[in-house]
Amino acid sequence: MYPVLFELGSLRLYSWGFMLAIAVLIAIWGIGRLFEREDYSKDAVFEMVILMVICGLIGSHLAYIMVYQWEEFLADPLMFFSIKNGIEGMIWYGALIGGMIPFVIYLHRKRMSFWKVADMFAPFLALGYALVRVGCFLRGCCYGEVTSSAWGVVFPVVDEFTRHPTQLYSSLLNLILFIILIWLYPQRRFNGQIFLLYLIGYGIYRFIVEFFRETVVFYGVFSMGQVYTLGLLVVAILLYFWQRSRSSRYWF
Repeated sequence: MYPVLFELGSLRLYSWGFMLAIAVLIAIWGIGRLFEREDYSKDAVFEMVILMVICGLIGSHLAYIMVYQWEEFLADPLMFFSIKNGIEGMIWYGALIGGMIPFVIYLHRKRMSFWKVADMFAPFLALGYALVRVGCFLRGCCYGEVTSSAWGVVFPVVDEFTRHPTQLYSSLLNLILFIILIWLYPQRRFNGQIFLLYLIGYGIYRFIVEFFRETVVFYGVFSMGQVYTLGLLVVAILLYFWQRSRSSRYWF
């Protein structure tokens, strides 16, 4: 594992943060190009992406604390600002909610269409997720269960067992999802189609990968991630058909 890519004295370049920075830069460039095609000002993209990343990181860490460290947080609320805890404790659903808040507020203030702009962001959400999961692999977090498969990987920061590289599974599947969404974007039949397909695709991928990922919290036979994912998947499918029904053009 390579949690630190570069070190010079007290200066350290962390792999996870580096991959996040690459994802942000690519998103700003790619979404900016789509904004120009749709006659939006690409200057707004930088502001939106930065706000979403900051609030997403806060939301993801807050969600982690609420699930795993709530009692410790009540005893010491300042632990939220710990760099170590901030790096290690992240939940994607918290990032989605946290990032969505400034996104909705910004669009409302600028009088921009939520569904139309969300379609432009969706492919790069998938691509950014794929890149950040590579950072997770380099860092050695979000690993899978023990396996005897030939493609198993040993994560020295965890133990000496061979485990599923679920980070790379996630990265590959989200890269495929990005390719599908960016290809479908010019062919979309209604505003919101690409964004909702992203949520549906994410839900399907995440539910499957959770079977191979190391998990400590279960609700019956399903992991906590699978329960949340099923809820997201149901909501996304219902919204998809609702939004499609509001359009005069149909995909099918």
